[in-house]
Amino acid sequence: MDSLSNQRETSNTSWTKIIAKYNRPDAVKSWWQLSGNLFLYALAWFLMYESLSISVWISVGLSIPAAGMLVRLFIIYHDCGHGSFFKTGRLNDAVGLFIGILTFTPYYSWSHEHYIHHETAGNLDKRDIGDVWTLTVDEYLKGSKWTRIKYRFYRHPVTMFGLGAFLVFVIVNRFTRKTMDHKGRIGVYATNAGLVVFAFLMSLLMGFTTFLLIQLLIISIAGIMGFWLFYVQHQFNPIYWARNNDWDYKRMALEGSSFYKLPRILRFFSGNIGFHHIHHLSPMIPNYKLAKCHRENPMFREIKPLTFWASFRTLTYRLFDEKANRMVSFRKLTRIRIESSDFSS
Repeated sequence: MDSLSNQRETSNTSWTKIIAKYNRPDAVKSWWQLSGNLFLYALAWFLMYESLSISVWISVGLSIPAAGMLVRLFIIYHDCGHGSFFKTGRLNDAVGLFIGILTFTPYYSWSHEHYIHHETAGNLDKRDIGDVWTLTVDEYLKGSKWTRIKYRFYRHPVTMFGLGAFLVFVIVNRFTRKTMDHKGRIGVYATNAGLVVFAFLMSLLMGFTTFLLIQLLIISIAGIMGFWLFYVQHQFNPIYWARNNDWDYKRMALEGSSFYKLPRILRFFSGNIGFHHIHHLSPMIPNYKLAKCHRENPMFREIKPLTFWASFRTLTYRLFDEKANRMVSFRKLTRIRIESSDFSS
């Protein structure tokens, strides 16, 4: 037992030492990334507005890279919430609050829930805060008919990535909740006030209808992109989920968080968040150092990547099978029930 404990301690020490040198932000890179992203996002808005006089379809086409830039800004916002984008907390909070207006997402409440997500991801006994709703096979089978209906509706791709993304960013984020503390509620009010000012100023420049058309188009597409990225980060096979007594932080990061290997252009728009195993291992690593950390350290070479095309298979995953330790589809669930019935008879 002592030998095994010593091995675990040595292993933990090695990975903490590895990530330690990537944990500090680079002020030049952070400011360059932020200013460059804001410029490109503003440029996308300008081009969408100007192209409306030529063809609405050109503007629709331009909404895709515009949404991509908004997702990239959200990654900076996300880093600010972890305190990893700038060295000072006040600067992280100030930039996070500002980008929160552009992304329709209150900074303090979202950051708090995301912190809980990092502390509980992959823990079957601590789900539901900052996660994609995921039931085990047994929980689904023992659930009421109404629970199953709600779950199937929630897990349907159209609901989750279409209706769900729009509702969360545009409507749900506008309201406070009983679970929020004072700071979280103030953050919601501040974000809403900022959105009103932003909408007013932009409407003066281009007219309210035009502003609404462009803004809703961008936020809808960006919401789908963002929800997809968050979904594939913890819904893939093989995956690590465990009960509280067996839950391990390092295993959750390296086995329960995906290494989403994207084409270079998509890596740019997603702010390297595909290196999610590195991010969960250390949330203090800024997004522009994630790829470097993965590339420079042999301990990450054995991690099997989730490729872009293979990731679409995850759309069929609905439940976690604790016995098989895998995500399964509803079709697979039917086979499990038949096999279980045959065995019991």
